[in-house]
Amino acid sequence: MGGAGGRSGFYVGLGLALASSAFIGGSFILKKKGLLRLCRRGRARAGQGGHAYLQEWLWWAGLLCMGVGEAANFAAYAFAPATLVTPLGALSVLVSAVLSSTFLHEQLNVHGKIGCILSILGSTVMVIHAPQEEEVSSLESMAEKLKDPGFIVFAVCVLVSSLLLIFVAGPRYGQSNVLVYVLVCSAIGSLSVSCVKGLGIALKELFSGKPVLKEPLGWVLLVCLVICISIQINYLNKALDIFNTSVVTPIYYVLFTTAVMMCSAILFKEWQHMVLDNIIGTISGFLTIVSGIFLLHAFRDMPFTPDLLPLFLQQGRTDLHASWRNADRHQSCQHQPLLPSEDKGSHSTEEEEAESV
Repeated sequence: MGGAGGRSGFYVGLGLALASSAFIGGSFILKKKGLLRLCRRGRARAGQGGHAYLQEWLWWAGLLCMGVGEAANFAAYAFAPATLVTPLGALSVLVSAVLSSTFLHEQLNVHGKIGCILSILGSTVMVIHAPQEEEVSSLESMAEKLKDPGFIVFAVCVLVSSLLLIFVAGPRYGQSNVLVYVLVCSAIGSLSVSCVKGLGIALKELFSGKPVLKEPLGWVLLVCLVICISIQINYLNKALDIFNTSVVTPIYYVLFTTAVMMCSAILFKEWQHMVLDNIIGTISGFLTIVSGIFLLHAFRDMPFTPDLLPLFLQQGRTDLHASWRNADRHQSCQHQPLLPSEDKGSHSTEEEEAESV
């Protein structure tokens, strides 16, 4: 990553991203365990408007894990490229799926296991071929990046398209097309990641003793981040309320990560100095993660039974031993001498007489 300092920062960001996925994935399990304990006690459930979970320590432990994970993810953007940190967020889904099958006894079918393996392989490929971004070590350099004409055009396109989706497409197609609200979340989310990146740099400077609090850019980024996150939460909740979670989650992940990668490529020039094999590796790793997330969510509730196998595989499964016996018998006949023609004729005559009787 361009020197020992750059490599060490890259590995710090990678470690923070992985830790974030572990904490966020584990937080869902702790919260779920706490809610199940309340349900067994007969307390009012959260889905029925109850707030008894506020008295359950497991729920608070899950909330604490969630906070630690989000803080680690926030810090990871200050050290590693956003193109690497954002896709690795899919590992939290993997951690949650594996832990739920272990501690919550939820079924993880064959599709889910294949999806977990694909997510791990895709994440590994993306780490190996991670892009190298231009050095942004201060708010001054961040301000120069934000003034780039390419990023300004991208930001204007994102804002205009989001407004059209909210005020034009939303009232017409929001209740029937899952892409409307998810596209709003993904487009605005790409700008929020840029704000997080800038705030991470500001925190690094603050801890190093620089007077960052006097810089207006840091406060502007903070206000923009709050606005972007509020819009994301609002329209993501709308999408989850209308459509199935197994549909919204993989689509949101794909669109959000794609938007972040585009924004990072334009703002931080992450792809400018990459060679062809690293570009192919990054895209291949991302598509592998997408395939894994799709398998993990789309077929979550589908039981895998032998009846789901193709017909020729079912026939092969039932007649496997019979086919082996026929093959062995056919192979043994090949080594026997052919019967003489007169013997075959007499043999067929005897068979005809036996049938007539």
